[in-house]
Amino acid sequence: MMSTSGVVKSVPTVIHARITGTGSYLPGAPVSNDDLRTRGIDTSDEWIVERTGIRTRHLADEGVTSSDLALEACRRALEAAGRLPDEIDLIVYATSTPDFIFPSSAAILQHKLGIKNGGAAFDVQAVCSGFAYGLTVAEKFIRSGSHRRALVVGAEVFSRILDWNDRGTCVLFGDGAGAVVLEASDEPGILASTIHADGSYSDILSVPGQVSHGKVIGSPFLQMDGKTVFKFAVKVLSEAAIEVLDAAGLNTGDVDWLIPHQANIRILQATAKKLEISEDKVIVSVDRHGNTSAASVPLALDLAVRTGKIKRGDTLLLEGVGGGFTWGAVLLKF
Repeated sequence: MMSTSGVVKSVPTVIHARITGTGSYLPGAPVSNDDLRTRGIDTSDEWIVERTGIRTRHLADEGVTSSDLALEACRRALEAAGRLPDEIDLIVYATSTPDFIFPSSAAILQHKLGIKNGGAAFDVQAVCSGFAYGLTVAEKFIRSGSHRRALVVGAEVFSRILDWNDRGTCVLFGDGAGAVVLEASDEPGILASTIHADGSYSDILSVPGQVSHGKVIGSPFLQMDGKTVFKFAVKVLSEAAIEVLDAAGLNTGDVDWLIPHQANIRILQATAKKLEISEDKVIVSVDRHGNTSAASVPLALDLAVRTGKIKRGDTLLLEGVGGGFTWGAVLLKF
C-alpha cells in the first residue's frame, strides 16, 4: 500500500482462529438403560428414552480421571490436524470434574501429552457451557497474536458426582471427552461468539458440597430442578444463537448444522423449533452418551465430522448451557 508521501506501508494481517482437527473419546463399553435397571435403579428403557432420548452412556472405571479421557481425545484431534503435541502453545480445559483441586487438569494433560514448550495451560469451569467458554477464550488468545495453536478440551467424569439412588438425575449423565485443535489462520474460522452467566439461578442445578479441612461439607452429589432448567435452557440457547448470528450478519437459514449441548432430546428439539431450524440440521448424539457436560458439544462435533455429515466450509452453530447459570454460543466456518 502506497502512502501520499511515496512510502510503502504494510497492511496489517488479520488473524483468524480456525478448527483444524477434532477428536473424542468415550470410556469402556456402553451402558444401556436396561443395564441400569439390572443394577437396581428403579427405571426402564421406555421411561428414559421417552423423557430424554438417551439409550446408552459410558462410565469410566475406578481410577480413570477426566485427564485420562482428555488425553485420548486430544491425541485424536492432533492426528486429525496433522500436528505434534509440542506444536501446541495453549491448552484451555473445560471441566467440572477435575483430577484434583489443584494443579489444574490442563497442566496434568500438558504433561501427559509430553508438551515441554512452556505454553499456557488452565482450566475453565462453566459446567455444560464449558466448551463454548473455552473456544471463546482460546480464540481471543489466538487473534491477539500471543498464541498460535490451542487445544480446547471438554472432559468429564460425571459418574463420580451422581447419586445412584436418584433416578431423576443418575440416568441422565455419562463420562467422556472431546477436543479440537484451534489454529491461527488467514481464513475466517470463528465468526462470532458470546458467553453469559447469571448466578441468581445457581440453586436450580448444582453440586453444593465443598472440601474443608480434608472433609466434604454439604452434599457431593448433583442436584437439579429439571423443569426450571428446561425452560431456562431453551430460552437462553435461542437468545445466544440470535446474538451470534446478528453479530456475524447472518440468519438461521445460513446455518448448515446446529450443535447444541447434548443434555436432553426435548431441549434440542425445542431449541431448533424456536430458531426455526429444521431438525434434520441438528446434530444429535445424546442417545449414545447421555449428558457429558462440557464434553457433549465436542463429542457431537467430532462424531458428525468423522461420519461425514459435517464438511469443510460448513457453517456451524455450537451452543451450551449449564449450572451457574452459564450459557454461550459460537458461530464458525468449519
